[in-house]
Amino acid sequence: MKDEMMAKIMDEVMKKMGGTEAPAQSMACEAPQGINEDLCGLTEYVGTAMGHTIGLVIANLDYSVHELLKIDPKYRSIGIIADRTGAGPQIFAADEAVKATNTEVCLIECPRDTEGGAGHGCLIVFGAEDVSDARRAVEVALSFVGKHFGDVYGNSAGHLEFQYTARASYCLEKAFGAVVGKAFGITVGAPSGIGIVLADTASKTATIDPISIATPGNGGTSYSNEVNFFFTGDSGAVRQAIIGAREVGKQLLKALEPNEPLESGTVPYI
Repeated sequence: MKDEMMAKIMDEVMKKMGGTEAPAQSMACEAPQGINEDLCGLTEYVGTAMGHTIGLVIANLDYSVHELLKIDPKYRSIGIIADRTGAGPQIFAADEAVKATNTEVCLIECPRDTEGGAGHGCLIVFGAEDVSDARRAVEVALSFVGKHFGDVYGNSAGHLEFQYTARASYCLEKAFGAVVGKAFGITVGAPSGIGIVLADTASKTATIDPISIATPGNGGTSYSNEVNFFFTGDSGAVRQAIIGAREVGKQLLKALEPNEPLESGTVPYI
């Protein structure tokens, strides 16, 4: 039997925070959780975050690897975010990193993972002309991962995810087709039927502009058992659509495992 996703998430939180939870806002402002030179002395290592997320940097990427990854030659340094559980939290965190640094997202992929669950892990590569920029991008991304786990909910039957930003940047544009500079939100439901209900609820709750929907068979979810809905619009409308979908989704997922807790990964931020 696969371990419950939320149990793993909360276990990581407790380990990294010494047994207490910190408010989501402070997590986004403090140094990345888990950075500890004693854990790994390699120069490539930057730090860790929730979801078995690791941050890495390569100061001078080997030419042959650089060419095979099809990264712009002007970026000799790269930063890397990779994880086992979660894609939305890490991608939204990476979007904050792009806003704060002189970097570009060169690659985003969402492998089917969640350490055996219904969803994804992810791989994000930042390109930079200077290694200090690449390292800073990774540090900023790691510092925001905890915040963006705040509206991730799960039990042994599946999971829900809700993400929001008032101003999307180039990472979200590359990953999900977000409109740069506009409010952007996503709803995710697994099993996939719940995801369709979330999309319908969000669309009926507020006036939003749908961008796309990813189902198991359309290539947008690596064939994982979830449906993702991506949309933009007025900031207040996007938030209201997410809040409406969140309330419906929690009731549906709870019905599959009524005796299990269904709680936020950290502190809800939407």
